[in-house]
Parts: sequence; C-alpha cells; structure tokens
Amino acid sequence: MLLIRVRRWRGYLIGMRKRDYGVYPHYRGDLKANRGSKEKQELRRSFHAQLKNLWDQRPLKERQGLLDKQPTNGDIGVIQTIKGFHFAPLVTERLNLIAELRITLLRPEPPGSIITQAGDIDNRLKTLFDALKVPTEPTAIPSGDAPREGEDPFYCLLEDDNLITKVQVETDRLLVECKNPSEVVLLIHVTTKATRLSWANMGLG
Repeated sequence: MLLIRVRRWRGYLIGMRKRDYGVYPHYRGDLKANRGSKEKQELRRSFHAQLKNLWDQRPLKERQGLLDKQPTNGDIGVIQTIKGFHFAPLVTERLNLIAELRITLLRPEPPGSIITQAGDIDNRLKTLFDALKVPTEPTAIPSGDAPREGEDPFYCLLEDDNLITKVQVETDRLLVECKNPSEVVLLIHVTTKATRLSWANMGLG
C-alpha cells in the first residue's frame, strides 16, 4: 500500500515569505538491515511510483524542464544517467535543496527495542536511506536490471543522502498480523529547504 500527500504554498520570489515544502512517502513491506542492491532497488521502485505522481502536481508540474536530459541555454536539469537509467532526484545540490526527515517506524515488536529480529535500527535505516537516493555506486544497480515501463525518468527523493541534514525516528508496535519480523510500516515526513533561494527552487523549499 503506497500513499503520498503534499503540502504546497504559493509565494513570490521577491518579498516572499519563506515556507518549507512537505512530502509524505509511505511504505509497507520488508525492511531488513544490510540489504543488497536488488532489495534496495525494489524499495527504490516503491518510492519512484509515489514521486512520479508528485511530479505531476504543482509546483513540480510547472518545472518539467528540470527533467530535460540535455538542458540548453544554461537551464538547470536534475537528470543523472547511470547504467541506462535516467534518475530524477528532487533534493539536489543543483537546486540548492536539503532535506529533513521525520520517520515513524511501525514493526511487529515492542517499542523501544533497538536490536530487533530483523536487525538493528541504524542498519535498517541505512537500507532505507540508500533506497531514497540515486544509486551512484558502481554496484548499487543490480546486474541485468533495466528501466521498466514508466521508469523513464526514474524518480528518487535524494541526489545523495549527505543532503539529509536532520533525522528524527520514532518506533512503535505494528498492531496487525505480520508474516515475518522484518515487515514494517514506514511513514516518512520529508521537509525540503532551500539553502539559497532561486527561480528553480521557488516553492520547493
């Protein structure tokens, strides 16, 4: 089950009251520690489907030029081509954006257990962060994988996880029957902020 909600504000570049931009990805499924490229790519696909819908809404709907594979006349483009994939991150250095994450992690175990049957929380979050970003490492894309229908471009939240400046995590018990201890429900509140205001990132941070 996947859900994404967006909060938007209108404003003007000159004299604009600065407001943050909120994105709310949601995930239910397995989340294990120290996963390989195949598992991370499937998790990345879950978020791609939500972010694709996000880019069809304002204000991103009005910024389709950012998705040009070969921008001209000094225009800014976010596309990164890696092993046949055209990745389109939302939070990028090119747009002078950073991200703060507030994560609610529901799992079939008592709240407060840092070491769990599915692995420690830090390493499970590392799997999540890798899936939220463009897979730039040479082995990050599974061997033989290729874009599927609707994956050109392939949308990601982050260009790199070093653009995450703040993380807050809350854990609690998942009160439904689960097939395995690695199953989770993730509610991710992403707030994007602009480090420098420009026409390209207006309304995005």
